[in-house]
Amino acid sequence: MSELFKAPKGTYDVIPPFSKLWLQVKTALSTPPILSGYGYIETPIFEDTALFVKGVGESTDVVSKEMYTFEDKGGRSLTLRPEGTAGVLRAMLENRMDRGALPAKVWYTGPHFRYEQPQSGRYRQHTQVGVEAIGSMDPALDAEVIWMAIYAQRELLSLKKVRLLVNSLGCKDCRPAYRNELVKFLDTLDLDENTRNRATINPLRVLDDKRSEVQALLIDAPLMPDHLCSDCAKHHAAVLGYLDALGVVYENAPRLVRGLDYYVRTTFECVHDGLGAQSAIGGGGRYDGLIETLGGPSMGGVGFGLGVDRTCLAVQAENIELADPTQLTAFVIPLGTSAEIVAMKLLGQLRSAGIGADLALDGRSIKAAMKNADKSGAKFAVLIGDEELASDNAVLKNLETGDQVTVALDLVINHLSK
Repeated sequence: MSELFKAPKGTYDVIPPFSKLWLQVKTALSTPPILSGYGYIETPIFEDTALFVKGVGESTDVVSKEMYTFEDKGGRSLTLRPEGTAGVLRAMLENRMDRGALPAKVWYTGPHFRYEQPQSGRYRQHTQVGVEAIGSMDPALDAEVIWMAIYAQRELLSLKKVRLLVNSLGCKDCRPAYRNELVKFLDTLDLDENTRNRATINPLRVLDDKRSEVQALLIDAPLMPDHLCSDCAKHHAAVLGYLDALGVVYENAPRLVRGLDYYVRTTFECVHDGLGAQSAIGGGGRYDGLIETLGGPSMGGVGFGLGVDRTCLAVQAENIELADPTQLTAFVIPLGTSAEIVAMKLLGQLRSAGIGADLALDGRSIKAAMKNADKSGAKFAVLIGDEELASDNAVLKNLETGDQVTVALDLVINHLSK
């Protein structure tokens, strides 16, 4: 026998019964943008490498270390998408969505790829649900995007240990002066070689270092919210005011820095205290200037990406049982060859009526079929044998209580619908 193939390192298969949770989480994260009038968009899994170099930032770890880049047969450099924003903005600009009614709002979902060291909550292929809204500088749009991100987690998934962190990273006018102040401060610290290199390339990323020994050195570091220009300060105050109006509970996080270069002004992150080192479920922020960098007009934009994988881990960490609208209601069991046609007809009628149903196959004994019924998660077993056929009835057995009742075949759907 040949050796079985295995999933590549850093990836995993989404299979039952976990796939039920995975779909429930994905649906919950997708619901707020659908309710908010965002249109669905889907883009290629691979793009021109230059798109991510320009869009994400050459100095980021994503571009410098983590991208899956390859040359196709035509000699073109292509990259599996490491994040969603650059590709979605490319599609919006290419299809002239920036020239229609603004702001243009879209949502998307799909896999993203980064060559990282695999560990719990960190995979080389991970799935996200994201939104992008372009064409407005209004802080109300920032608040709407943040609300969508946190509403699904707190209200639809009932997560109790998720926290929302909010910060402002300033703009091209006020950030350079702050950057100089931060560099002066970092130069006074005894940093290890890797951290010192990071400080040289992108000093703001040092603030986001999760190591306790580094955070201890940063206690007196200057913080961006204290160096905002008047316009950025007004924008940030307005965003927080709208969040208050929406009833969104958040924490001011003056050290919060996302790992992508394009963020300006509003930035936010959703973290879960039960996930250990990989606590960030997702986040986002405003990226004014990015659209212009990608060849579009000068206009504002804001968005987020939420990890389906990590959100599933958060739900599991809190032992939350989510309501399952896809749970089977009926497991139909034909007892004997003569009942199989009737059972198949009833199966089709149940499914057409919107009632989840499955069928016992291979002519198994009633004992084996009932075991399959229990494993299926169905609420009722519907048994049809010779006696039932003779009277045009079926036996409905409640698999939770063991109670059973005989019902006319043409009333089975009505009975199960109740």
